[in-house]
Amino acid sequence: MAKELKQLTKRSENYSQWYNDLVTKADLAEQSPVRGCMIIKPYGYAIWEKMQHQLDAMFKETGAQNAYFPLLIPKSFLSREAEHVEGFAKECAVVTHYRLKAKEDKSGVEVDPAAKLDEELIIRPTSETIIWNTYKNWIHSWRDLPLMCNQWCNVMRWEMRTRPFLRTSEFLWQEGHTAHATKEEAEAEAQKMLHVYADFAEQYMAVPVVRGVKSETERFAGALDTYTIEAMMQDGKALQSGTSHFLGQNFAKAFDVTYLNKDNKPEYVWATSWGVSTRLIGALIMTHSDDNGLVLPPKLAPIQVVIVPITKGREQLDAISEKLQPVISALRKAGISVKYDDAENKRPGFKFADYELKGVPVRLVMGGRDLENNTVEIMRRDTLEKETRPLEGIVEHVEQLLDDIQANIFAKAKAYRDERIYECDNYEEFKEKVKDGGFFICPWDGTAETEAKIKEETQATIRCIPFGVEQTPGTDMVSGKPSTKRVIIARSY
Repeated sequence: MAKELKQLTKRSENYSQWYNDLVTKADLAEQSPVRGCMIIKPYGYAIWEKMQHQLDAMFKETGAQNAYFPLLIPKSFLSREAEHVEGFAKECAVVTHYRLKAKEDKSGVEVDPAAKLDEELIIRPTSETIIWNTYKNWIHSWRDLPLMCNQWCNVMRWEMRTRPFLRTSEFLWQEGHTAHATKEEAEAEAQKMLHVYADFAEQYMAVPVVRGVKSETERFAGALDTYTIEAMMQDGKALQSGTSHFLGQNFAKAFDVTYLNKDNKPEYVWATSWGVSTRLIGALIMTHSDDNGLVLPPKLAPIQVVIVPITKGREQLDAISEKLQPVISALRKAGISVKYDDAENKRPGFKFADYELKGVPVRLVMGGRDLENNTVEIMRRDTLEKETRPLEGIVEHVEQLLDDIQANIFAKAKAYRDERIYECDNYEEFKEKVKDGGFFICPWDGTAETEAKIKEETQATIRCIPFGVEQTPGTDMVSGKPSTKRVIIARSY
């Protein structure tokens, strides 16, 4: 059975299938009866809970407060902001009736035609419209600003091609929505939240990201600017891992949200919105994991340390358990999540394979000889290296080891990414190299026509205009026109 657990498709053979195998066999999620939706299993949800807990604290440090807004949005709300409705129209799920009617032959149910809604309702694809309709009642004067709310919820976007965590019709996320008195405050807030996401990705997920601003074509529907963090997966493709939007006054004007300034004159407020989703779990999987299974950063692993006794008989198990109990207590007191797996219905080999598959960062094993020698075998998941150490001082060693693993997997991911960032100003060369993945820093003339041609001919898109890259004049590699920007182009999920 241990061998059966390890039967993952190899990344080198079929990266997409490897990913799907891992999601299923590591007990993260499974398909639901509704096309495009997924069931997040307890282990997968435990990862999301750890992400949620840390992000929530980081949001609150900026002054955001949690609230909750309705799942259903009147259809008329979406039409108030033209770009917004155009951007989401094809993805909306619409509620038209409020009652079912049982068939007389008892063979099933059908919609009761008499129960048609006066106004159709949209299952939220995002909540800008319902929130700004609410903010109209909450904001009256400059004293009410800034107003900064966040909600944790689910949304529905009717996707045609889905993949667990990366792109599903229903997904979990958080969405922050803020209102400000000035343009400068709103722009600063949008960029601040981008850096919150980037810090979380790098410090907790151990995923290096590029920070930048989207092209006009790639902006969020209704935004004046969209800021993004872009991560590179192990196949060289980009994954948009968080976005923050400067919305200007578009939604304030659409919903007539004004405030009285200090001169007692009415002004429209300025807005932002920002969000990350369960897509981050997909980013974790594809950035760090290997052919043996998940590799989880210790800061987000549901189980940071698993301890497995190898025993012959109940008497020896009781002795090992007694020996290890102070270690377990000390680890937990240090804030480390520990699982002591003394279940007798599974062989040690099965347990080892299972915890390796699930990416538990550190495994401790004690057998009869270890009991006699007062030692324990320790294995780190990132390198699969094993060593036997004295039990004395093991708690301090594990604490250091968890820090080392966190740092090591970030360094490994960053080295992989940095080796695949290329400067490129030759379109023919680009078309060949982009097939193998990577981030390409290229001059761009700033036109939507050039952007569309690149996408049509290479399936690559402009991921962002990156921060920290010198925006020197040049020549667009596609059109031959003078370039105004240097952008990152890549194939993406």
